[in-house]
Amino acid sequence: MADNDEGLSNGQANDNGDEGVDDLARLKTEVAELKDRLLRALAEAENTRRRGERDRLEASQYAVTRFARDMLTIADSFGRALAACPASVLAAADPQLRAVIEGVDATERQLLSTLDRYGVKAIDTSDGRFDPHLHQAIAEVPAAGKPKGTIVDVVQTGFMIGDRLLRPAMVTVARGEARETPTD
Repeated sequence: MADNDEGLSNGQANDNGDEGVDDLARLKTEVAELKDRLLRALAEAENTRRRGERDRLEASQYAVTRFARDMLTIADSFGRALAACPASVLAAADPQLRAVIEGVDATERQLLSTLDRYGVKAIDTSDGRFDPHLHQAIAEVPAAGKPKGTIVDVVQTGFMIGDRLLRPAMVTVARGEARETPTD
């Protein structure tokens, strides 16, 4: 009977040992799965935090877009007013008129300086190259000595806000030299 009891207890021990190994393997798998889920959740939380931070920065940087666009029409009006009074007329004007024109000029500079402080900057067209992402061609004009497609004149200054286009520069571009067609 002792042999029988021993066999039974050894059999139970083997079954419990296999079951313990199975439980250990199952627990290790479960720990690995939970660790993977935790790491994924932490990564998602970090991505959400970064996305929220980026959205917040963009919102603060571009919140003034509509307001800035409206202010540009005022700056344009100042510019047109100043262009209507050439330097020769200003020099010959009476002191009161000169003071008004100088006040308009100072106000325009202050407005453009304030826009600049908020990230609104004029598009530089000094290189003369036409860029369809920054410029809007309103006409092609003959321009002796200028290559086709280069900027001849800036009709309205364009502006960027941050790295986004606020308003394209309206420009005229060179038509290029007309080629003579041979005649028979």
